Amino acid sequence: MQVCASCHGADGNSAGGAYPKLAGQHPEYLVKQLMDFKTQPGAKQATRNNAIMAGMAAALSEQDVVNVAAYFSTQTPKPGYAHNKDTVPLGQKIYRGGIGDKGVPACASCHGPTGQGIPSQYPRLSGQWTEYTVAQLTAFTQGPGARNNNEAMHAVASRLSDSEIKAVADYIAGLH
Repeated sequence: MQVCASCHGADGNSAGGAYPKLAGQHPEYLVKQLMDFKTQPGAKQATRNNAIMAGMAAALSEQDVVNVAAYFSTQTPKPGYAHNKDTVPLGQKIYRGGIGDKGVPACASCHGPTGQGIPSQYPRLSGQWTEYTVAQLTAFTQGPGARNNNEAMHAVASRLSDSEIKAVADYIAGLH
């Protein structure tokens, strides 16, 4: 846990947007993500490409992964807040209603109206750092090699402009 805490915080509430908040995240989702950082038998590379996390995850046994996920899932997430009042209306529109012209579904349809997600399927987003959410949505737009572990998010994110990504990410930061 000390290794995880150095980036994600002892209670899963990382101190800045370079690292995601893990507190209160669904344990099944955390297990999947940690396993996706590991190169699986027969695969040439991991489905999530991150040099730091690949090293960290590689050192974990399957039981360690389950234990880490269980620990962070029971921690209390600290709320976040939106930073740019000018983009909140656009971010709210995308999160709540999507963008019909672009075939972008509402984020709330999978992640829930308050960003709590659906265990084992969709992550909790509520209060996540704007910077981290922007980085992940951008990785999804880049296709194979950047983040290969969710085809639906590749399709959705690739239809968003940079300004739309920033708006919805900032809205998510203040969602609770």
